[in-house]
Amino acid sequence: MELLNYLQNHFFTKQELLEISKVTDSEFQSYQDAELMPKCSYKLELSLQSDSFFGLHKEEQQVEFYAKGYSSWLAVIQSEKSTDSVYSVFTDRYKKAVESLYLQGHSSGSSKLTTQFDEHVKEEWGHFINGIYGLCTKSGLPEDIAAKELSILEINELLAESELSENQIDQLTRAVDLLDSASSLFAPHERLKSSRYRLVDEVRRNYKLKS
Repeated sequence: MELLNYLQNHFFTKQELLEISKVTDSEFQSYQDAELMPKCSYKLELSLQSDSFFGLHKEEQQVEFYAKGYSSWLAVIQSEKSTDSVYSVFTDRYKKAVESLYLQGHSSGSSKLTTQFDEHVKEEWGHFINGIYGLCTKSGLPEDIAAKELSILEINELLAESELSENQIDQLTRAVDLLDSASSLFAPHERLKSSRYRLVDEVRRNYKLKS
């Protein structure tokens, strides 16, 4: 039940997403077939059994769960006229998010965010469409994806140093806080294997960082 409670509290079921977004099931499927709408974050196969005065009842259901931010992404899909334009929205928002984080003092020497940026964003788009970021970021949207990627790069670069200065500890704290803000809590059975555990919980513990 802990898993089900987590999903109900942090995600929309497919039916909830359709109702909120005023999208039909067939429209939604067409967006997924066109690889504009991400796949579900989680899919549950439920076998239900109840017993009452009227007797035993059994039922099987399949329930899909989606990041709550996808209600706004459906609005993007509906407002754009082509696959290329939807991808451009993703790219532009991702780039602006990285630029904003740089202005806030975050940084990374990775070529992913410089010379290989176009290839990197194309790969990120693939993860987005496959539902990966709907699972591991809070909103599933480009802004959280960019924050997650930049913060992970930044944290790993700092952890590679043999010793950190006071300024680097401050930078590490900010990067960990950024990852914390963008990353999902993860389902109970996934937490010990997640990037949040390794790069937020464990880094804060090992470096005695304030949360």
